[in-house]
Amino acid sequence: MSMSGTLFIVPTPIGNLSDISSRALQILNDVDIIAAEDTRHSGRLLSHYAIQTATLSLHDHNESARAQQLIEKLKQGKSIALISDAGTPLISDPGYVFVRECRLAKLHVVALPGPCALTTALSASGLPTDRFTFRGFLPIKQMAKGDILQSLSNSGTTTIFYEAPRRIRDTIEACSKYLQTNHQIVLAKELTKTFETFKYGCADEILAWLDADPVHQKGEFVIMIYCPNNLQKGDVSPEAIALLKSLAEELPLKKAAAITAKHYGLKKNTLYNLGLDLKGD
Repeated sequence: MSMSGTLFIVPTPIGNLSDISSRALQILNDVDIIAAEDTRHSGRLLSHYAIQTATLSLHDHNESARAQQLIEKLKQGKSIALISDAGTPLISDPGYVFVRECRLAKLHVVALPGPCALTTALSASGLPTDRFTFRGFLPIKQMAKGDILQSLSNSGTTTIFYEAPRRIRDTIEACSKYLQTNHQIVLAKELTKTFETFKYGCADEILAWLDADPVHQKGEFVIMIYCPNNLQKGDVSPEAIALLKSLAEELPLKKAAAITAKHYGLKKNTLYNLGLDLKGD
């Protein structure tokens, strides 16, 4: 099968270099160009597997311009592999603009399955996985961070964030301040590497562990938070429930919850999760 004119989205290892598929290696060898988030960083992986394909940078600061350049290459029949520094491209990594423009140009895009920190961490977390949300990185500003953490109250779902080592302590401290009392956190660091660690507990317990040894604050982190839904149907008036049910028959649940919340002065998140529970009854 010809690969000419195709953009391949290729996941790369998040730590252990062995976690790359034979299909990914074949494509990286066969394409005309590898678009990499950081060519120097990716160079170590490519060198390890003796891949000599030409590389070109594509990162947050040049993606718009680079996308047009690469699209012209695709139109000329060239094949391109898109990789990030680690894991699956576009998942809190560059590539969205490029892939969107390729779709708009009706170019062929093929995505390979492979390593991804959020699914790797979630599958081993022990937290509920029937409903989960990935939110990328939390805001740096404390007020915005607090607003997001407070919105998780009574969500009844597992919410996943990435965090950098220089911010991990501040973020867990914010979790202690803003999350509901009976929250659960699983902190995963250095996934697939020699010192892979999962730490389970409430925010205060995680904070104590981080402070126990400066080494605990080093590495790349995945934060998984579960806030049980403590609300009962009786906590919301029958009138609000009736309106929510009626609107949900005609509108998406998210929109129905927003309208009901505005009408009765309630939280959208509360009504959305109540609506999910009503659907399950």
